[in-house]
This record gives sequence, C-alpha cells and structure tokens, in this order.
Amino acid sequence: MRAVLAAVAVAGIAAAPPYPVVRPGIRLSFPVDHGAHPAFRTEWWYVTGWLKGADGRDVGFQVTFFRVNPHAGANNPSRFAPHQVIFAHAALSDPALGRILHAERAARTGFGLAGAATGTAAVGLNGWTFRRLSDGRFASRVSGREFSLDLRFRPTQPPLAQGENGYSRKGPKPEQASYYYSVPHLSVAGTVARAGKAERMTGEAWLDREWSSDYLAPDASGWDWTGLNLDDGGALMAFRIRRKGGGVLWAGGSYRRPDGQVIRLAPGDVTFTPKATWRSARTGALYPVAQMLSVRLPGGVRRFPLQPMFSDQEVDARAAGQPVYWEGAVRTITGRGYLELTGYAADLKL
Repeated sequence: MRAVLAAVAVAGIAAAPPYPVVRPGIRLSFPVDHGAHPAFRTEWWYVTGWLKGADGRDVGFQVTFFRVNPHAGANNPSRFAPHQVIFAHAALSDPALGRILHAERAARTGFGLAGAATGTAAVGLNGWTFRRLSDGRFASRVSGREFSLDLRFRPTQPPLAQGENGYSRKGPKPEQASYYYSVPHLSVAGTVARAGKAERMTGEAWLDREWSSDYLAPDASGWDWTGLNLDDGGALMAFRIRRKGGGVLWAGGSYRRPDGQVIRLAPGDVTFTPKATWRSARTGALYPVAQMLSVRLPGGVRRFPLQPMFSDQEVDARAAGQPVYWEGAVRTITGRGYLELTGYAADLKL
C-alpha cells in the first residue's frame, strides 16, 4: 500500500466521466506500469529507505510523488484547467537532530512545471524529479530549504506484485482496492546535502507503486503500513486499515521468502499490536510508533518488533494539500524499513 493519498476537492463539475474501477485480473507490464495511469483518480511513486554516511551513522529518507485526476478539467478546454495535479514531498530522518526535515510542492500539470509521463517512470514538479533511467535504475532529485537529495536506485530483485498478481483489496467491497506492486531491496547511492555540505551516502530502499479510483471505505479512519527489507533477502509488506470508532476494517500484505516464493497474507494473517506511543506537541496526535507485527505464515506465526529510529517522525503536509501523518524509519530484529501511520491526527478524508 503505501502512502498518504492526495485529496483534491472539486465542486460543480458537470458530466465528468467515471473513473476506471480497479478489478481482479490485472497483468502488470514493465516498464509501462512504472509510468502514469492518468485515467485513475490517484496514484503514487513512493520511495523510503535507510542511508549510511562515511562516519557510519544512519539516516532515513522518503521521496513521494502523487498524481491526482480531479476531473476538474473534463469539460474545460483551457490550458489552465487542472486536468492532472502533481503533489510531492520529501523527508530526511536524522537521529542527530531528533526531528524530521520535510519539504513539499504541488502544481497542476502543464506549462513545463509538472507532469507524469506514461510508458515509464518520469515524474517532475518544479525541478523535483523521479524517473527511470535507460539502464533500469531509478533516479530522484529533490531539494528543500533544509536539505536536498540526489539519489540513484538500482533494483536487485524483480517487482513484487501485491495482492492477487497486483490487485490489492483495501476494504470489504471488491472495488475498494488498488493496483499495487513494490520493488524491495533497492540498492541506493547518492548525495545528501544539508547546511551547505553534501555527503556521499549508500544504503537500501523500498519503492511502492499504487494507482486506484476508490481506495478507502467510508467508515475507514486511516491505516498502519510497513515495508521491511529483511537481512536474509526476504521482504515483508503488511498493512491494516482501521475502522472509525475502533477495530480493523481490512488487513493484508505479502511475504517474499529469500528463495523468491511469495506468500499472500489475508486479513486474519496480520496483527499490529501497539507497544509504545508518542504524542506530538505540534498537533496533539498520539501515534503507536513502536509496534509488534505478527504475521501468520506456513509453519506458524512470525513476529517482527518495529522500533522507530526516533519518535518524532511526524510529517505535516497540509501546505501541499495532504494530511498530517507519521512516516518513520524503523528497525526490526531481522531487518529495517519504514512504518506509516495515517488518520491519527484526524480521520483521513480522501
């Protein structure tokens, strides 16, 4: 799953065409599905990972691009009509600071300012980019007031189709779903700049790609999601979608063993149990930043304790039309990854 969806409220649109419905039976195709799917309501390119500097210290990073089709320009021939909108945000988690550094941007497509190409990954927004190179690597450049990232990502494993060959249920109705794949264990190299100083870093990352037209059920409040690169070469994605008023509305995920065998996780196979919380002094939101993830696999239940790199990894993305959420680098006994917590500051509204 991945990510915080961008929300665009549009009023007074007449006779807008319907969005495509996400249905089972998709056959993912590459590199085409690395590119945009503009007919769908929303999609994202979402990279998270861990980097290590020459001094041995670890930092976490996040780079995300969202494309939204608001249907606002369906009947408007003007070049200024927002036929598509691109949102992007980036973050750097450095334990030395004890807080997250964050930057965001947003713009309608066109005029050379923003766009998302079809056929391959090529997303841009006011100088920020995420694209697929001719040699199969991905590359991204982003910069904010406090930091910048210039990174290259080399796949070491094939894409991991989530759900039923890429059809990933997110709720009790079949259409409450996304098309979804991940690329775990990306080898990362590049530079991280802060305070006028650029540093060469290397590490490992996780790419999530999703596109959908009906992602969340009306009675969903938000989700917990994690993507873990395991030390033995395995990969684990797990999520739960929480119900308004309490309880779990839906859950799922996948575990790819080191030998490449993929085990699909049904709602009853995934349990998130909070172990420690952190309250934001800025927003008042209370997040379960340390959790025990229990996954039922053939042979028994396997447990993954999720411990944050540090507690204050909250992102306030309201300036870019997105919500407040927690997106943090986490460790487990057998690997590292990211944990995303949405709907804790307020119910997520898409």
